[in-house]
Order: sequence, then C-alpha cells, then structure tokens
Amino acid sequence: MSVSSKNVDYDVVQIGYGPVSKASALFLNRLGWSVGIFERFADVYPLPRAVCIDHELYRVLHAAGLGDVAKSVCTDAPVYRWFNADWKELLAIDWSAGSVSGGAEVTFIHQPTFERAMDTQVKNAPGVDLTFNAECVGVRQTDDYAVVTIKDAKTGEIREVTARYVLGIDGANSFVRENLGIGRSDLGFEADWLVIDFALNNGLTARDLGIPEAGQYANPERPTTIVPGGIEADGRVCRRWEFMRLPHETREEMNKEEKVWELLGDWIKPDQGELVRHTVYTFRSLVADTFQKGRIFLAGDAAHVMPPFMGQGMCAGLRDAWNLAWKLDLVMSGKADASLLETYTPERAPHVTDIIKISMFLGSIICMPDKAEAAKRDEMFLGGNAPRPAPFPILTDGMLQRDKSGVVVAPAGELSPHGAVRHQGKTERYDSFVPVGFTLVLNGDFKPSEVDAAICARREIQIVNVADRRTATDNQIGDTQGQFGRFMDERNLQAMLVRPDFYLFGGASDAAGLSALLMEFERQCHVHHLVAAE
Repeated sequence: MSVSSKNVDYDVVQIGYGPVSKASALFLNRLGWSVGIFERFADVYPLPRAVCIDHELYRVLHAAGLGDVAKSVCTDAPVYRWFNADWKELLAIDWSAGSVSGGAEVTFIHQPTFERAMDTQVKNAPGVDLTFNAECVGVRQTDDYAVVTIKDAKTGEIREVTARYVLGIDGANSFVRENLGIGRSDLGFEADWLVIDFALNNGLTARDLGIPEAGQYANPERPTTIVPGGIEADGRVCRRWEFMRLPHETREEMNKEEKVWELLGDWIKPDQGELVRHTVYTFRSLVADTFQKGRIFLAGDAAHVMPPFMGQGMCAGLRDAWNLAWKLDLVMSGKADASLLETYTPERAPHVTDIIKISMFLGSIICMPDKAEAAKRDEMFLGGNAPRPAPFPILTDGMLQRDKSGVVVAPAGELSPHGAVRHQGKTERYDSFVPVGFTLVLNGDFKPSEVDAAICARREIQIVNVADRRTATDNQIGDTQGQFGRFMDERNLQAMLVRPDFYLFGGASDAAGLSALLMEFERQCHVHHLVAAE
C-alpha cells in the first residue's frame, strides 16, 4: 500500500539539479506531485556540456508543457559527416532527414540556455522546492517511505526529509548509487578528450571557417570532433571542438591554455570569438547493475555513462525521467501497484546499453591514433565493406504485448509516430490534440468491437482515428505528413496501443488481433493492479 502524501515532506525527492533533474521535476509537477530538489553546489552549472536533443525528446518536451523552451533553444542538425585524414568521407548520418516524430532526427542546443529556461520554470512551479548548498549524505527507506539526510554546505547543519520516492540524478559519481551499493558494468570504452566550447563573433559561420557543420575528423595524428554548440541567449552562435588525447600526452598537458590554442590554431583564431571553456573528459561506457532499489531510483549519468559520439548522453537521462514519471503518477495516485515501477530497469537498462554500444562503435572509428590501423579502417569504409551502425534500439522488455509464451510481439516496444496533423480546421502537432495517456490509434475507419470499446472506456484509453488528410472527417485526425499512414502500412497495422511515453504497447492488423491486444493489456493491468474506471 502506498503511503499517503500527507505523511511525508514530498511525494518525490530528487538529488542533483542537472538538466535531467530539472525536466523530471517539471514532468512530475505537471502531474500534480510535490518535488523537493537538493543540490550540493551553490547554483546552476553555468557551462556547456550536452549539445543534442533528438526527435523523441523534442516531442517529449512539447508534450510535457515545455514546447516553448524546446522551440527557443533547438536548431535542426545538419548531416553528420565522418572524414579520414585526407578529408574523404567515411560515413554520413543524415540527422537532417525526417524522423518518426515528424521533425529532424537531431537538434542542437546550447545547454546553459536550455537549463536556464527550465530553471526559471522550476522556480515558478508550485509544489517544487529547490535547495542549493544541500549535500545528500544519507539515504534509507522503510516499507512506506524514504528518508534523505541533507547536510547544509554552509553551516554543516544536518536535517532529514521524507518522501514517497527518491530519484538519484546526481551524476556519474552518484552518492545515491554508491550509498545503495549498486555496482556498474564497464562495457570497455575509455578515452580522454579535450572538450572546447567557443562562441563565434556575430555573423561568422562554419562555412567562413572552412569546417564541416557537424563532423568527425578521423585523422590518426589527432582525432577531432567539430559540431555546433547551440545558440546562446544573446544570439551568439557557439561551436565545439573535441580533441583526443594521444598516448604520449598527459591530461594535465591537454588542459593547459597554451595547448588549447595550439590545437585550435588550425581551425579558428582568438580574434574570431571567445573561448568559453575547456576541460578534459574521460569518455567511458558504464551501466548500473540496477536502476532501482525499492523506493529509490537512479536516472541520467547516475545510471549510465556513454561516449558522446551519438549525442545521446542527456537524451538517455531525459528518457529515464519520462519513463518514470507516468509510472510514478499511476502508483502514487493509487491507480497501480508498485510492481509497475519494477518495469523501469528492464525497459531502460537494455535500451541505453544498446545506445552505448552504438556510441562505442562510432567511437572505435575515430579513436584510432595508429596510422596503420586507420589505413585499414579507411580501406574498409571507402570500399563499402565497413559494418554500419546498428539501428536505433527499441524497448525489448517491460510492459509490452506478449504472446502466450511470454515473448514480446512486434511492433511492441517501437516508438510511435508523430507529426503535424489537421483536426477540426486547425493544423497543429498531434500531441496538441491528443493528451498524454494510453491511446488506441486506429487506421482510418477501422473501429473496435463493442466489447473492445468497453475495455478502452474502462481502462481510460483514448481512441483516436487517424485518416488521410484529404478524406479525414471532423471526428478524425488528418494525417498531414503521412506519418501515421506510412508507419501503420509498413507494419500492416489497423490499430496500435500507445503508452503514455509514446512507445507501443502493441499493435493489431485486424479485429481479432485488436481483441487479443486489449486482452493482453487487461492481463498486464491485473498484474500491476491498474485500477479500472468505474
């Protein structure tokens, strides 16, 4: 039985106040829950780190009421090109192409601007308390609640706060993870890179500088990353350079300012902008052995650390928060048993592990300081014989449709489509017409049986008919971009049941399949004691 929110200080306590924690607090607060955030530092971290938000998280931000923030900080990514030492193209990833979510695959951001916008919303959110200079020095739990011990960094005062659940979103060196005794698996990638952020003088572009918009220069003499760094609040365009530390160099040497300018010298001059920051990072590949212990969860870098070559570090953390938010909402509102939360690790850990492996594959292409090995690599790629990156992963476990033997059934686990649609004379984002929740999307005039419609009503599943924009009625969603039609036709679907986090619980190609889909959903609702509407 869930403890009443009246008996604790907060519904949820979050340790750490990075971008994932900010987003998590806003996700939960939008659902009506109180959140206490405790950050050991004195203010928001002011310097750039992440530079990417992908199409899925761009959609999530809109659905979570942060659309204005997303629109203000995101710019569509160009083609991501990989070159050898002679500037011959080894690999191209078209991030500018359309995605299943209806926009570009990836957008670039200036993280400090993104975080400041979210910070403003957090500080204005009723029911969210934010405390700086507050270090977590202990976490424990009972059957009914969790207790967090906080130390004031200025006074040394110790106090305890209680919550129904605790989220450790406190970075790669997470105290919460260590306090819980949760180990990590090392997938085997490690490399030191000097990361440099540079704000360009107004009007200066990548073309002016003669550099790729977004690229990897896989030169064994100095593997180098060159990507956009987003746009600052004052409109200045930022660029990022990353230089791999070579075997004969030390971390201390790499981080000296004279070394920074030496490495930047071939690309940009001091009078062409402002050096914002430089630091050496050790890129690693780590996954926590579990993301949950009872009422305490890990998210973001506390749960997983990856190389940056997919631009997925922050995105993966935001997925953690989004996955947890709807499940915590159901559990804390008494509509589901706490067993629903036990799907968090099975859903998130394999997914993020697969992303890390793709990032490691890409890293193996560029992190190659040996000329002979690089020559073999170039020959493979230029000859068309190189392996391609694996496709972006889907969910493979958790609350997904299964057959009688318990095996997940396709297309369960795939990310559902999204796009611009037309409804009752207006063209907007699909999510602006369809609130977040369990949704049964039907193809055109396909209709559920009375029995299936009754299940949907009892389970508060929204029913949405999506049709070609040229024939859609006022009661249907007009598929303006053709996103839904293509997705369903390619999978031979007449119906798909979409979860609140936009992943498919499952799909059906005919009436019998829809009945089977909804019966399996009913079965899993009973497993997790999801309460049906009266």
